[in-house]
Amino acid sequence: MKILGVYNIKGGVGKTATAVNIAHLAASSGLRTLIWDLDPQAAATFYLRVKPKVKGSMKMLRGKRDLDEVIKGSDYPNLDLLPADFSYRNMDLLLGESKKPALQLLKLLRPLSQHYDLVVLDCPPSISLVSENIFRAADALLLPTIPTTLSLRTMEQLLDFMQGHGLETPVYAFYSMVDRRKRLHLDIISSPADPRCKVLESTIPYATEVERMGLERRPVTDYAPRSTAARAYQALWDEVKVRVGGLRPLSDFNSPF
Repeated sequence: MKILGVYNIKGGVGKTATAVNIAHLAASSGLRTLIWDLDPQAAATFYLRVKPKVKGSMKMLRGKRDLDEVIKGSDYPNLDLLPADFSYRNMDLLLGESKKPALQLLKLLRPLSQHYDLVVLDCPPSISLVSENIFRAADALLLPTIPTTLSLRTMEQLLDFMQGHGLETPVYAFYSMVDRRKRLHLDIISSPADPRCKVLESTIPYATEVERMGLERRPVTDYAPRSTAARAYQALWDEVKVRVGGLRPLSDFNSPF
């Protein structure tokens, strides 16, 4: 099982749209996929038409209830959701009560390795104990970044934090909400990036189809599969598969052929 965290300190960068579309594409390719909506705003939960409140979330975070007891199915084969709960706003406090608090999310996720090929974490926009849990649990971080000065600054802050805490989780940044009519966007995309992360070639355009996710409550890759945005997410997913590696259905590894 691989764990992919979709993360940015800065909000409004297309993080949840990326998590939902990547998870949908992974499930469509045959991977048994779980998306965990860790953001108390519950946008991923809303997009996938699931009720946000999860009974027993406090017990779950304290390790007194298994994750698989609160996982919900989605409208798509191979794609399940662990819905957000508004109580996640207190997750730092709950994690802080546990032994080895920076490893608690990984401990909760480990039992799912026999049930899922991929877990996508839709992460809250913050630097906190929750963030450190995500960094330590994930096999890779996917970092959507708008090509603006402030977004590059938050990327640098994230990389500084990881370096300062000795975290070596690979960070794959990509440019999101790109408007190629803007000279600044083009200049930043063509400029060298921070060497502590890898900037992927795929970019996600600023597109009406992505904004419509709130109305459709479906991934772009479902309701507009031939759109420019959907093709961009497909290219991103193809690149992520190569970078992360091992993203194949568990049945393929068990097959004698």
